[in-house]
Amino acid sequence: MIYDTSTSASDSKDLEIRGSPGGENERPSTPNHANAWVEDPNHPRNWPKWKKNAQILMVAFHSMGASFMAAGIIPAYDLMAEEYEVPVESLTYLTATQILLLGIIPVFWKPISSIYGRFPVFLFAVFGCMICNIGAVFCHSYGAQMATRVFAAICISPATGIGSGVIVDLCEPHERAQKLGWWVLLLTLGTPSGPLIMGFVSGHLGWRWVFWVLTIINFVQFILYVLLGDETIYPMEGAPPIRSLGGFFNKFIPRRLDPRPLTAYSFIEPMLASKHPRVIVPILAQSIVFCYANIALIVEMPIAFGERFNLNEQQIGLQFIAIIVGSLIGEQLAGPTSDWFLRVIDRKKGSHRPADRLWLSYIGFATVIAGLLVWGFQLDNASSTWNITPLIGAGISSFGNQIISTILMTFSVDSHRDLATDIGVCLSVYRQLYGFLLSNLRPGAEMSPVGDADMESIDDMVCWDGE
Repeated sequence: MIYDTSTSASDSKDLEIRGSPGGENERPSTPNHANAWVEDPNHPRNWPKWKKNAQILMVAFHSMGASFMAAGIIPAYDLMAEEYEVPVESLTYLTATQILLLGIIPVFWKPISSIYGRFPVFLFAVFGCMICNIGAVFCHSYGAQMATRVFAAICISPATGIGSGVIVDLCEPHERAQKLGWWVLLLTLGTPSGPLIMGFVSGHLGWRWVFWVLTIINFVQFILYVLLGDETIYPMEGAPPIRSLGGFFNKFIPRRLDPRPLTAYSFIEPMLASKHPRVIVPILAQSIVFCYANIALIVEMPIAFGERFNLNEQQIGLQFIAIIVGSLIGEQLAGPTSDWFLRVIDRKKGSHRPADRLWLSYIGFATVIAGLLVWGFQLDNASSTWNITPLIGAGISSFGNQIISTILMTFSVDSHRDLATDIGVCLSVYRQLYGFLLSNLRPGAEMSPVGDADMESIDDMVCWDGE
């Protein structure tokens, strides 16, 4: 495989001395092992482009499914509370619990996947979540439903943390921002897409169909992994070689990819990436911006639009389209434009630094601030007749949020390519915990889907991360 000559000097050096450029296995090796992957068609970097893109899109869709699942049950709260005979605020803990678990559990999945492979972990994740969602359909008590949400979150969580490692293992440096952008974008879109789609499902088919839809999504994911998925971690030196028996079925044969033992320290190690300033500072910036430019908008949407414009449940769901459109447009600048910007710098200077990406992030910070101001001022000045101007502000803010998320994530990964998966895990932990803590700052109160309650109940109901 021919590498792009526009990569920086540091990238070129890494490619020469490391066994698996840019991924979890990116560590110094012996010269023979370092060059073995170049001629090995089984190495992920030597796969056809369609196969690499398929892995990235599947893990991105998997990440979106996690936040979609947590958010998607919100429109069904009233119906579930009536059947379970519990207050609506009790139902908010179904989402809050998933927020917490989606942030913490990837810390435990990362070392397991590093040693035994990501492919079997992803297969187990979507299959286990599918079983939990089937169980949720037949739950007749609040306690039983809480149990299915806990196990579903544990099962579906791997991709929200280790997805970045998949992308870095497969991508050249000059296309890394674009592909990481796919993952970040779908992770973000899961948050507004859940209430948007499931509002119509629960309104027309009943709350149990919310879980049937989630089950169908998991089944489709499982089939795609079986047909198109493969292991993206190249075996470490000293691990058993990749077996060529069985063709298509070879990937289902369990094998150890890393000879190192699985110890208690292995489950702590991912969080040690936080000691690097180029990791923790961008992650904290992303967490704060995301909570204002994504979570806060979704938190405010039901009460702001429901009360002021007298919208029903499904009409409120349609307002989330502004956030989705803004994120989609923002990704076009964040990913492809960021990579193009680095190629321009390479042609002019001969190399680039990871920090060169940060110039475009200023556009993101400016538009987030401007969008939030437009949203707030236009809502304050609006009459009782619906108008689109506050949503324009929401779209502008979402545009900036997507730019910041993709560029800062790519900057951290470019700065510490050997920690790509650890960075993804840290991002998941900090963003989810930040959203969880914000959602529990104030006590909850009962809320109806059209915003008949106060802000406390909204905070408890829908402040989640979206990864």
